[in-house]
Amino acid sequence: MTGDSRTDSSSYNAAMALLTHNDGRRPDRIAFIDNGRPVTFGEVAARAAAIGRGLLAEGLEPGDRLALCLFDGVDLCCAFLGAIEVGVLPMPLNTLLTAPDYAHILADSGAVAAVVAEPLVEAWSRGAAESGWLGPIWVDAAPASDPGPASDPHPVAPNDRAFLLYSSGSTGRPKGVVHAHGALAQTADRFGRDVLGLRDGDVVYSAAKLFFAYGLGNSLTFPLAVGATSVLEAGRVTPDLVWRVLREHRVTVFFGVPTLFAALLASPDFPDRTDLNLRLCVSAGEPLPAEISRAWTARTGVEIVDGIGSTEMLHIFLSNRPGAVTHGVTGRPVPGYEARLVGEGGGEVPVGELGELHVRGPSAALGYWNSPEKTTATFVDGWVRTGDQFRQTPDGEFVYAGRADDMLKVSGIWVSPAEVEAALIEHDAVSEAAVVGVPDPHGLVKTKAYVVLSAHVMPSDRLNAELQAFAKSRLAPHKYPRLIEFVADLPKTATGKIRRHVLRQASATGEPPG
Repeated sequence: MTGDSRTDSSSYNAAMALLTHNDGRRPDRIAFIDNGRPVTFGEVAARAAAIGRGLLAEGLEPGDRLALCLFDGVDLCCAFLGAIEVGVLPMPLNTLLTAPDYAHILADSGAVAAVVAEPLVEAWSRGAAESGWLGPIWVDAAPASDPGPASDPHPVAPNDRAFLLYSSGSTGRPKGVVHAHGALAQTADRFGRDVLGLRDGDVVYSAAKLFFAYGLGNSLTFPLAVGATSVLEAGRVTPDLVWRVLREHRVTVFFGVPTLFAALLASPDFPDRTDLNLRLCVSAGEPLPAEISRAWTARTGVEIVDGIGSTEMLHIFLSNRPGAVTHGVTGRPVPGYEARLVGEGGGEVPVGELGELHVRGPSAALGYWNSPEKTTATFVDGWVRTGDQFRQTPDGEFVYAGRADDMLKVSGIWVSPAEVEAALIEHDAVSEAAVVGVPDPHGLVKTKAYVVLSAHVMPSDRLNAELQAFAKSRLAPHKYPRLIEFVADLPKTATGKIRRHVLRQASATGEPPG
């Protein structure tokens, strides 16, 4: 992958393009620091090839789906690449999901096998039982054959299916997004290289995990494409972990999300800028408040390049530029991408007015797995409808203005209010519930639930904590309500629909909802 690796060949395998580029030029250099253990490019290529052969030996065939429910590490990277190499479609899955989520994914995807981290086997097995799934489960690592001569990669073209990423949709149920072989190189070249200027001397660390489209590019595709070193950590991301990684491994490029940058700024252990080796930071997942962006640069001397991407586009397609960051705005289209703002009538809106963001570019997904109606609604005439509301400034920069619907993005992950409400209502003390997003002092979205209690139940701090714990037991961790307010009733329309804008306004003013 020397120079520009944009794909135009009729025969192209994404895994081989990434692996052979480095194995041939720098086999003994460090590709990954896997939870403290260095792994060379040559070792990665050999391990991926062995896994590819192992999958075929176990009876998997090109086109089969392989679920990968693993924590960040070289095992996940090599399983992902090895599967693609032989034509199997890997599906890196969110390790924070619940058994019902896994049951849905198994039934929807038709996965034939799974590689699951040992601590997740119980939840996975419950999901498998719920869906009636009977495929084999390999614990912690994919099957690998004995070392042998490299086999020819499965013959594919750039626009053939390579892998799936499951993303929560407007219903809160995960949906499979199908990506082509060529998409990986497109994101690495156009954003990783053209915008960020990543190079082979960089050491990168991404707080976003590999099962996110954002993390997959940050930790795997981008560094492999340029021959950089990627630091992988399986543990929960905390300020202490981030500071240790940045110092110990002399990280030059750090990928985070706004909530994490806010937590790092509040950390009592914030290091002196001379203790860090950073040259660039990147943020995505939700809009980066200007206050956080300015404060970070003031304390570190390093810019945060903010941008927006999506699972459907695989990575960031609108962003600021290093050396030309405008705090509080999302930025401009990444080279090779186009963006427009569309109004309710279907036409483009004038500069300064709100519209739904539509985007198109070379990394757009092929569609949703097993969901033709959603595919038709989202992928329209070459454009991808994002569901995000933006306005454009006279000088061409895009400014985020919120969602087109009631979906919430918390810590960079979509949350369905209806799903949270359904969990709360299962508690005997709850009669009704409505969930909205409210900004914290940093402007980051937090989930707030307005709860109407059942008769003869009295509100209390103890009940508040009990409801939060109850919701946590039924939802993925990022979905539980951070705030709960008890109210006598909920504002509704004449037809019984909850007036969410009234709740958001009440939260902003501190007044009880009317």
